[in-house]
Amino acid sequence: MPAPAFIRNHKLATAITLVIAVPVIAILLWVTIALSYSYSSGDRAGYLQKLSRKGWLCKTWEGELLLTAMPGAMPEKFVFSVRSDSVAAAVNTLQGEHVVLHYEQHKGVPTSCFGETEYFVTSVRAVPSGTTTP
Repeated sequence: MPAPAFIRNHKLATAITLVIAVPVIAILLWVTIALSYSYSSGDRAGYLQKLSRKGWLCKTWEGELLLTAMPGAMPEKFVFSVRSDSVAAAVNTLQGEHVVLHYEQHKGVPTSCFGETEYFVTSVRAVPSGTTTP
């Protein structure tokens, strides 16, 4: 049985559509899965050192937290990204203070348009002075 005229006449258009549509759908599916499911989550405590909006085309919130260290030891930096503007505003109000950041780790995010790191902060809370971190 011969192919319908529509398919015979539009083989090139169908091939071009498939060559473009299949990779676009695959990338969208990859991004959705990578940003929807977290590999791990947890809390990090320390002193909020910086938060800035970075990027040429894709602007993202990037920050650094100096982790609370043992006395006499070098503090370690925890670099993180913030996807939400409201969370970034909350983090920004606590600059230089002792805070606890709750984060989710998303492995395999394809581009830096979603954040330069794989650690995305979802909430922040200040540690009252004179208390120890949890």
